Amino acid sequence: MKKTTIFLLLLIGLAACSSPSADKPTLRFHDGRLRIAQFTDIHLAVDDPKSAPVADTLLAVITKERPDVVILTGDIVTSQPAEKGWRHIMDIMQRAGVPYAVTMGNHDPEVMQRDSIYDILQEDPLFIGEKGPELSGCGNYTLPILASDSDKVSALLYCLDSSDYTPDWALLGTYAWMPWDVTSWYREQSTRYTAQNGGTPLPALVFCHIPTPEFRLIDQTTNMYGRNGDGSGIGSAELNSGFLLSAVEMGDVMGMFTGHDHENDYIGQYFDIALAYGRVSGFNAYGGLPRGARIIDLYEGERRFDTWISTPTFSELRYHYPIGITEDDINGMEYLPAKPYSPTAQGVAYTYYEGAYKNLPDFPHKGKRIGEGVMKNFIVTDAPSEDYYGYEFEGIISIPQRDVYQFHIVCDDGALLYIDGRLVLDFGESHSMNNRTKAKVALDAGYHDIRVVYYEDCQGEGLEISLESLSLPRQAIPDNWLFVKE
Repeated sequence: MKKTTIFLLLLIGLAACSSPSADKPTLRFHDGRLRIAQFTDIHLAVDDPKSAPVADTLLAVITKERPDVVILTGDIVTSQPAEKGWRHIMDIMQRAGVPYAVTMGNHDPEVMQRDSIYDILQEDPLFIGEKGPELSGCGNYTLPILASDSDKVSALLYCLDSSDYTPDWALLGTYAWMPWDVTSWYREQSTRYTAQNGGTPLPALVFCHIPTPEFRLIDQTTNMYGRNGDGSGIGSAELNSGFLLSAVEMGDVMGMFTGHDHENDYIGQYFDIALAYGRVSGFNAYGGLPRGARIIDLYEGERRFDTWISTPTFSELRYHYPIGITEDDINGMEYLPAKPYSPTAQGVAYTYYEGAYKNLPDFPHKGKRIGEGVMKNFIVTDAPSEDYYGYEFEGIISIPQRDVYQFHIVCDDGALLYIDGRLVLDFGESHSMNNRTKAKVALDAGYHDIRVVYYEDCQGEGLEISLESLSLPRQAIPDNWLFVKE
């Protein structure tokens, strides 16, 4: 009996050593960053000559960008023979020598069952994904990114199966919503990792195939960078199952990266989460965009990433999160020169008015001047009156370094922000604190004039001004940055 037990244990041990997951690569930050290449919508038909350029395209981009990990976000092998197609993808990744992960698209399971796809992929030691728990779909898993100098988890990549089609196209539309059990599983994972991190959410990115309905709400005139060639035909679900709301509540997700709509490669922010399309990568897919990938540089210890589109011959649309600006913006901006001030007294001067102000054109002439003084920052909650008043603030702001700065205003009711006499933010219409606005200005290091005009109509009041830059996280304007003009 004892010999039999020992023999069984040896067999179990050998099986564990030969398991496909035994020697899987680990993702780890190095030199302060981790680089991701997202390929999407390859639509491989392995025996079709149209798909012949796929290998060269993927390998050229990988050689050019040298990512630490590749993520394939769905509609990868969409024609028979499917197993031959997936083994061709595995061969490409073996030639590249880069760890990779896969999420399901709506077309992949049309030619091969999801779990069978992952059975094949698990044979590859470079494949770092998994089938995941028993949820809707297959391939829901988390990829932890370890710190550069320890085994502490420092960031997360969520790979999700965004489902495929609804059961009733006529009633519910074509494409399905993110399944609720997948959203619930994501919340559980986020809660667990946040608890392990002392209550602070880890920086995280989400990768899936079908965009959520919020992708339709990115405003092309103010918040969209890249192409929206599919326009109103964005192929998201007609019903919203609330995944993005969960991401906002959990506080970890910085960006969501999808495919599905081949003529789209845009990025924009919705409630401070970047919603981004990858670049179509396959030649059997519709659309005229040059084939390539989306590249993402994730930075260690920061809620920040850079992302751009890369093809074998060119790169474009380099975007900086969270400030939400591209290199083209930066290169085209005029930097306001610093003023030759030498202030000593900190704070801002204010003039306080009272009157029946309904909008900024009423201010200040429809009221009367009550008083003036100096306060440490732009504070309106200590006003003597509860309603119908306004402030005019004048001061100097000390800018620590030459950079592009984005100013944010949240207010009730209206406010204007001027830098060096230039109107930067016009948020003058009457509204509540539920509304916010932002704008960018390029500033040289040193002193600059700052002026804020604010009015309060009735039923609630408040003024919050914050800023961020390419190198500084978003924060309220520090008191020690503000000085009184002398």
